[in-house]
Amino acid sequence: MNAASPDTAAGLAPAMAAYCRDLQDRVCGAFEAFEPQARFSSNRWSKPPGHALEGGGESRLMRGAVFEKVGVNVSHVWGVLPPEAHGQVAGARESQGRFTACGISLVAHMSNPYVPAVHMNVRYLSTSRAWFGGGADLTPTFPFEEDTADFHRALRSACDGWRPDAYAQFKAWCDRYFYLPHRQEARGVGGIFFDDLASDDPQADFAFVRSVGEAFLAVYPPLVARRKDTPFDDAARERLLLKRGRYVEFNLVYDRGTKFGFSTDADPEAYLMSLPPLVRW
Repeated sequence: MNAASPDTAAGLAPAMAAYCRDLQDRVCGAFEAFEPQARFSSNRWSKPPGHALEGGGESRLMRGAVFEKVGVNVSHVWGVLPPEAHGQVAGARESQGRFTACGISLVAHMSNPYVPAVHMNVRYLSTSRAWFGGGADLTPTFPFEEDTADFHRALRSACDGWRPDAYAQFKAWCDRYFYLPHRQEARGVGGIFFDDLASDDPQADFAFVRSVGEAFLAVYPPLVARRKDTPFDDAARERLLLKRGRYVEFNLVYDRGTKFGFSTDADPEAYLMSLPPLVRW
């Protein structure tokens, strides 16, 4: 795919940021509906004037009976990347490190071992070029074929509306990306993953990214409802905590979003919100 020029796609940053804020509101509302008492707390953050990073975001966190820990974060930042980070972001060398980024990222760790953990992220970046990235993946401790099929079916539908071969490509990309080489095992049952998405039609790309967000919101709450009341014992809970160890290993060693957060001096509570509250090795 050919990269869209910054002049063509730069205007999508405000629209993307607005969509992410709206999706954050709707996701948080859907998740709170499962909780008898717990609600999201909000932390709005920004950097002081003169900082290399401008803009800010809002981190929302909830700890409840169903969602042991869930973070739903949005950000819209711009500035100059340090030289050591230029190689991590396409086009950053050509832009002398200048960039704009916005997106939404969420991770949910569930109390019941039979409810799968989930991650979803969609983002927009602009340097000397502009592109979208994102995806969603499911990490069950106890996989159910029905849950996996429903999750993938929703994501396939989003992909098919954009390009006929997109699902196969992005599913395979997800399987490669969410893999722990040192464990020689997949992190979960996959989903889709894409990066550097920049066709000749940025508006179509933006519509696809939105469809990924909508597909996630349509499919994940029903999975929670299906499994949240499943009885479990201490052995199942122990297995969940060990599975979370794999999650931590991936996110601290391999995850691009975590690395980007460290390189931009963003809010550490935001880019480390993916870490579970309890974990064992």
